[in-house]
Amino acid sequence: MTWTVAPEPYDSPVAAALWRAYYTEVSDRWYLLHEGRRTDPDELEREIAKEPGADLAPPGGQLLVARYGGEPAGTAGVRLLDGTTAELKRVFLREPMRGKGGAALLVRAAEDAALTLGARRMILDTRGDLVEARALYARLGYEETAPHNDDTYAEHWFTKHLT
Repeated sequence: MTWTVAPEPYDSPVAAALWRAYYTEVSDRWYLLHEGRRTDPDELEREIAKEPGADLAPPGGQLLVARYGGEPAGTAGVRLLDGTTAELKRVFLREPMRGKGGAALLVRAAEDAALTLGARRMILDTRGDLVEARALYARLGYEETAPHNDDTYAEHWFTKHLT
C-alpha cells in the first residue's frame, strides 16, 4: 500500500467526511477529558457547520487529502495569513491509518503548499491533550512559541521557518 497526497476541494464529500471524523474525535476527546462525556450531537452539528473550511481554498489556502491504498485517510490544510505566514490546520489521520508515515507526509505536503502560496513561515496551535500532534510537530522541526492567537482551545503554539 502506498500514500498519495493531493489537493481536494474543501466542500467535497471526501473532505466533509474527513472534517466530520476529525472534529468528532477532537471534540469527544476534549469532553471526555474535561467532563466525562462525549460531544452533544446537536452541538457537534452546529460546530461542524460553523467551520466549513472555505479559508482552506485557493487562492489563499489549500486543503490536502492523503489516501492510503487509494482510500481517503486524512487531511491537512493551510491558509495564508499574510504575505509570508501560513497557518497549518486540520491535520488528521483516521485511527487505522496512524503509525504508517502519513502524518509527516501530510505536514510536509502542507509546507510545500504554503511555500507555493508565498509563505516563508508556518504557524499552528494545538491542545495539551493532543500529545501525539505536539510530538509530531516537534519531530518535524516546529518550535513552541508564545501564543499567536486567543483561540479558546489553543494551549500550545508552534512555528517553523520554511525553506
